[in-house]
Amino acid sequence: MTHPADRRVGTADKSLNRTVALVFGAIYALVGLAGFFVTGFDNVADEKGDSLLGFGVTVVHNLVHLAIGLVLIAASRKTETARAANLAIGATYILLAVLGPVIDDSGIDVIGLNGADNVLHALSGLVLAGTALFTDKAHRTRTV
Repeated sequence: MTHPADRRVGTADKSLNRTVALVFGAIYALVGLAGFFVTGFDNVADEKGDSLLGFGVTVVHNLVHLAIGLVLIAASRKTETARAANLAIGATYILLAVLGPVIDDSGIDVIGLNGADNVLHALSGLVLAGTALFTDKAHRTRTV
């Protein structure tokens, strides 16, 4: 169901959640694709990974970034889905940033995490979750 705020002329595309989901989605999808130029399809899952501008990448890591990017892009079509995706992915990234130093270089690190990844995941998570929690309040207010 379309929210009344989406029906006002010129406001349907002014949701910050939609914009953030689209921008982050495009960036993560492009990074996922760029990672394949570094890893090819040889380094499927490795705790060290190859380096893409200082970030550890593996084939699995590339696929995860590509999938996250596509989910965010698809979710960006509606404010409610963009908000839900931003919150879910943001919270997951925050958790990964917290656990990253523990996972890094261990046997369960199949995506080649490193310190740069942990910082990027923390920042991405804070922006995504923060956008979901603190913006677009008009879209969350429902009249009965």
